Amino acid sequence: MTNYDYDLFVIGAGSGGVRASRMAAGYGARVAVAEERYLGGTCVNVGCVPKKLLVCASGFADHYREASGFGWTAAESAFDWGQLIANKNREIERLNGIYRGLLDGAGVELFEGRARLLDPHTVEIESGGTGRHGVTADQILVAVGSWPEMPAIPGIEHAISSNEAFYLERLPERFAVVGGGYIGVEFAGIFAGLGCDVTLIYRGPLFLRGFDEEIRTHLAEEMRSRGIELRFECQVESIEEVTAGHSDRLRLHLDDGAAVECGEVLYATGRKPLVADLGLEACGVALGELGEILVDEFSRCNVPNIWAIGDVTDRLNLTPVAIHEAMCLARTLFAGEPTPVDHETVATAVFSQPPLAAVGLTEEEARERYDEIEVHRSRFRPLKLTLTDNQERTLIKLIVDRTSDRVLGAHMLGADAPEIIQGLAVAVKMGATKKDFDAAMAIHPTSAEEFVTLR
Repeated sequence: MTNYDYDLFVIGAGSGGVRASRMAAGYGARVAVAEERYLGGTCVNVGCVPKKLLVCASGFADHYREASGFGWTAAESAFDWGQLIANKNREIERLNGIYRGLLDGAGVELFEGRARLLDPHTVEIESGGTGRHGVTADQILVAVGSWPEMPAIPGIEHAISSNEAFYLERLPERFAVVGGGYIGVEFAGIFAGLGCDVTLIYRGPLFLRGFDEEIRTHLAEEMRSRGIELRFECQVESIEEVTAGHSDRLRLHLDDGAAVECGEVLYATGRKPLVADLGLEACGVALGELGEILVDEFSRCNVPNIWAIGDVTDRLNLTPVAIHEAMCLARTLFAGEPTPVDHETVATAVFSQPPLAAVGLTEEEARERYDEIEVHRSRFRPLKLTLTDNQERTLIKLIVDRTSDRVLGAHMLGADAPEIIQGLAVAVKMGATKKDFDAAMAIHPTSAEEFVTLR
């Protein structure tokens, strides 16, 4: 016990902040958390969860088209965007209540308001209902996440970010998406599946930088086959509103001289740590070039009692990683078990259409790090599609170190890829060899069996 009001005060009640709060309280610490905007964080409110619900909704178009191949006469029903958003909002409200209940059940005090540091041990909380008041804490954790960054180009006020995309009043006939990361690729698939004509614009030669190049190339082919226009190696110079109230009210002027007309343009060109006006500079907290809080392997910053986890540190910006960092921090601070964060061999997925998932090294990374590697791949049409006109093909890859036989990476583009790779992530993390994969009996007929029958 300390002379402070709390042993731990957490700024930000997202996935990482909530997990750290609950675990610390479980170890006997007196904990409080402040959240000014999204209880449950970006992931629950304007990120992973609602995004996945929209991905599921957009996939029904394929189900309707493929039904006749299996003997079903299925007339495609009319789609109601408003109903989808209302149902999504209701589910998010339910999840917000669950998060509130989890904090309450753990004995964590929740402040709903804006929190900022006055000094390394004092937090000021501003709430619309109660005004301003300050509390003290022995340890401070910053887990405020990140926020979409919009470029300073003429007409950017006409664009939306992923935050607003979840609350559009209507779907336009034409949609433009700018950006080649997770968010841009996923929303391009969502809006195309819901019936919009979609153009994706990305400044680089190929989207999803950091993933296996062969997988990325194959995804581009599949997205084009779905009618999505991909414009690589170009940027938007300006956005012009040409006809207010018209279905194609915007015109995007590109640096290659072309123009794209659309009803909405979504910018997904990056996110920045949400550190403005947190009082970090006054406390002497060191920040990086992008505003990220600089931390060590235990998530401690240069001020000994201030810590940071999640996207605000700009290490590996994934929800499960923030949760892992939170658990490591709680053990370090309150369980007497100093636990460094493990950012190696993290599985991830892009809920594109078809979805992509991977764990471990790409082929390109493996060739740089190892003297000799083996690349095992299979490209095939899934059994489910053989009775339909859908020509989509699944691609899987295993990257193996020839010297040790260890599987360095597993990659998949195709239906159920995230579910399959999650299971394989355990094996890859444990250091399984190609011989171990070969020794596993296949489950037939499945797409997953290809990973244990590669020769």
